Formats: sequence, structure tokens, C-alpha cells
Amino acid sequence: MTLPIVYQDEYCVAIHKPSGLLVHRTELDFYERRFALQMLRDQLGRKVYPVHRLDKGTSGLLLFALSPDAGRSLSALFQTRQVQKTYWAVVRGHPPASGEIDHPLLKRPDDREWPGDAPACGPQAAMTRYQRLAAAELPYAVDRYPSSRYALLQLEPLTGRRHQLRRHLKHIAHPIIGDATYGKGRHNRLFQDLFGCRRLLLASVGLCLTHPVTGAALELSAPVAEDFAEVLRGLGWEQAIHPQRIADTA
Repeated sequence: MTLPIVYQDEYCVAIHKPSGLLVHRTELDFYERRFALQMLRDQLGRKVYPVHRLDKGTSGLLLFALSPDAGRSLSALFQTRQVQKTYWAVVRGHPPASGEIDHPLLKRPDDREWPGDAPACGPQAAMTRYQRLAAAELPYAVDRYPSSRYALLQLEPLTGRRHQLRRHLKHIAHPIIGDATYGKGRHNRLFQDLFGCRRLLLASVGLCLTHPVTGAALELSAPVAEDFAEVLRGLGWEQAIHPQRIADTA
């Protein structure tokens, strides 16, 4: 597999990570043998340095540095919340047109931690802003209602807690479709039957930051992957699909 490159200069490179691919080796998924980090190193023929993360099931924009110095500078921007991150998600139900989820979250083990190694601490502040982009109602009785409602949300995490978007949407009773941990199995199975969808319907579609070396505004965007776009088409949301070429995840 060749990873689609969205942006590259002498300091950093952004790829479109497919759903199902880990960023790097982790004790939480010990038997996985494919990692975006190693694949990109092989593809470019040089070392790359991760500066943030995406869950295995999340597709979309993933940024790497091309030197240790650039890596430290970019990591600092993410850690100090100087990067605006935008995601799309398909969720159960019809949330309000827009809103903010202000709900503290307990710490979850990091990629390089065993679950028992995470230090004990109280809930951490966490906030997510969202906007509803589209909505649909399908004639299938999944819960106790004769039909089932779904929505496409644009999400902006204002903090960076582990699984924040997935946990916040579960908290407001609008879990992400395809989420085996925080979602609803019956709705996940409906999307498998209707659309052949077996992935988490969460995608990183935008990153905005100040370039740590040049000082220029760096605005990165990427269309959703083709497997995600197929679901949007199936729900009648063709107008929501990014007009650029859909990223190839094959």
C-alpha cells in the first residue's frame, strides 16, 4: 500500500491514513504488524517522526515531522492546543444543529502504556464543539422506534483527551456509527447490512496551524476516504462530499 500524501515540504509531511491502520506499534494491539510510521518511512526512504495520533479506526489527515527539531516544535503546537482540528462523523440520532459538549473525562491508557500503567487521576477537562451538516431517517426499526435517524457532524475538539470525540458523542447519546467500544451494536450492524460498512465512521478532514519553521499559516484539508463517502452517498448526502477527488484507501 502507498499512503496518499496530502502535503509535504522539507520539514513535515501529511498523509491520508486509512481506517484500520495503526500510527505506530502499541502494546494495546500487540499482534498488529502494519504501522503508518514504518510504511511512510519506507515510502519516503527517510525517517519520519509522529507529532500527534489518530485512533486505528479513524481515517484522514495525519501529520509527521521530517526531523527531530521539527518534530519537537510540531508536537508542542499540538500539546498547547495551537492546532485547530476538524473531523467528520456519522452518528446515531439527530443532535441539535450546533453545540458544545463540556464533559470531563477520565484518563485512558496511551498507545505505549499497558492499561494498568496509567497513573490514577481524576476527570480531566474536555470540550468538543459540533455542527450538524446533514440528517437522514431510514425506515428500519433498530431501537424501539419504527424508523432510525442519523446525522453527519463536523467536530472540533478543543482539548485532546484520548478517544475524546467517541466518548463525548456517547455521553450525549449520539454515538459514532461503527464504534465497537462506545457505540451501539445494532446500529453498527444495520450499516454493515445496508452499506457493507465495517469501519468507524470518523475522519480527520482538517488541520490548521502556524508552520513552526516558516511561520506561515498551514491549512491542510482532505476529502473523506472512499469507504466513508460510499456511506454518505447511501444516506443521500452527496452534497456533503468534498468536491476534490476522494482519497483512495485500497
